[in-house]
Amino acid sequence: MTTRFDDLLALASAGARDLEEEGVLSLALPLACVDPLPLHGLLPADDGFRCLWDSAPGLCLAAAGRTQSLELSGPRRFELAQRFVSLTLGRLGAPQTLPASARPRVLLAFGFFDAPLHSSPDAVPGVQAVLPRWQLSRHGQHCWLRLQACLGGATTPRSLAEELWETAAALQRSAADAPLMRASTSATVTWRSPWQDHYRHAAERGLELVESGELSKLVLAVRQQLHCDRRLEPLDLIPPLRQQQSGSCRLLWQRDTGSALVGASPERLLTVRQGQLRSDALAGTCAAGSTAAGLLHSRKDRHEHDLVVDTIEQALRRLGLTTRRPRHPRLARHGHLVHLHTPITAPIGRQHPLTVAAALHPTPAVAGLPRRQAMDWLRSLEPFERGHYAAPIGWIDSEGDTDLRVAIRCGVVRGSRLELTAGAGLVKGSQTSLELQEVELKLAVLQKQLNLPKVLPSRPTRDMLHSVAG
Repeated sequence: MTTRFDDLLALASAGARDLEEEGVLSLALPLACVDPLPLHGLLPADDGFRCLWDSAPGLCLAAAGRTQSLELSGPRRFELAQRFVSLTLGRLGAPQTLPASARPRVLLAFGFFDAPLHSSPDAVPGVQAVLPRWQLSRHGQHCWLRLQACLGGATTPRSLAEELWETAAALQRSAADAPLMRASTSATVTWRSPWQDHYRHAAERGLELVESGELSKLVLAVRQQLHCDRRLEPLDLIPPLRQQQSGSCRLLWQRDTGSALVGASPERLLTVRQGQLRSDALAGTCAAGSTAAGLLHSRKDRHEHDLVVDTIEQALRRLGLTTRRPRHPRLARHGHLVHLHTPITAPIGRQHPLTVAAALHPTPAVAGLPRRQAMDWLRSLEPFERGHYAAPIGWIDSEGDTDLRVAIRCGVVRGSRLELTAGAGLVKGSQTSLELQEVELKLAVLQKQLNLPKVLPSRPTRDMLHSVAG
C-alpha cells in the first residue's frame, strides 16, 4: 500500500515503462476512510461528466471526467461496448495489486432502445462507456482515489503522481471539515404535467393486445414533468435517496452539465463476482404495509412475476449457463414499495458479462413478451423517448467483475425541470384503473424520496406547455 510520495512516483514510473503506445497510466492511492458522496463535487470534471454509484453499505464510487470514452447507437452496441471495455482495461499501466473496491472500472450507461428515434441534443445514444479520469471509491473502511490519463507532452509520470497526491490531500482536508452528507435543500414543485388521460387510452389498447393473445405482457410507462421554483442540483437529490432507499443502488449519470439521470434502482440486471452471475426477477408491486403479503397470493401478480423468471432463465440457458433459483418468490421491500423478487444465479463460465446483458435486456419486467413485438408497441404507444429509463447502467472492472442495474425509480434533471418516468405491467387479468393507481404510487413515492413536497399545481405557462410537448 503506497503511503509515501516517493513510492507513488516509483509506481508511476514503472507503469509508464510498461505502457504501449496508446496506453493509459492508472494510479491509485489509499485514503483515510471518507464518504465519496459529499466529496463528489470536488473531483475535477472539466468536460462535465460525472457518475455516482452508491450501493453503500456496499461499494460507493464517485467518478468525474473522461480519459477515454465511447458513444454509439445500433444493434451491435453491446458487442462494441464489450470490445471497448476489453481494449481499454487491457491497455492500462496499473502496476499495483489492489483490493476489488480499488480496481479501475469502465462505467456504462445504455439506452433502452438501440438508438433514439429522433436526433437532438438531449437524445440518449445506444450506449455510453467511459473510463473516468478520477475514481473515488469506498467499500467498508477502505477508500481509494484513482487518477487515469494518457501520457504525452506536459503529462508525465511525475506530473500525474503529483496531481494525485495533491488532490488526495485536498479531499482529506475537505472531508475533515465537511458534513457527512451534502446539504439537501428542498425545492418547491410549481407545476406537474398531466399524464393520466393518455396513459388510460394507451393501457386500454395494451390490454386489447394482451387479451387477444398478440402479447403476453406489455409494460407501459408514463413521463411526468415537474417544474420547480429553482434550479435543481443533481448531487443534492442523492442524500434523501440514500436515507429512504437503503436497499437500492443510488445512481447519478451526468453526461454533461445540461442534464443528469438520478434515481435509486432496486433491480439488478446482472452482477458478476468471482465468476458467479446473479440476475433479479423483480415484478409485482404494491405499497408497503400490512397488506403487502397479499402479493404472494395474487394470481395476476404471480403470473406477471413468473413470466419474468421464466424468460430470464431461458435466456441464460440459451447461453449454456446452468441456473439455480428458489422455488417461490419472496417479498423485497424498497422504501415505500414492496415487490415480488426471485434471485437467479449461475456460473458465468467463458461468457462475457455484456454478452449476457445483451441476452437479458430488456426483461419482461420493463418491456413485455414477446420482446420484439412488445418493444415495437412501446414505440407506438408511449409519446416520449425512454432514454435511459429501464436500461442497464453500471460498470465492469479490470478483473471482469460487473454490476449492471436497471434504471427504474429514476428521473432526469434539466435545470429547474425534473422528468419522472414509471410504468406498470399489463397481463391478462389487469385492470386499467388499478394499473393507473400503481403508476401514480410509483411517481408519488419517487417524488417524496427526492424530497420534493406535494403542492397544488399552478396554471402552466405557455413556455411550460411547450417544453412538455417537446
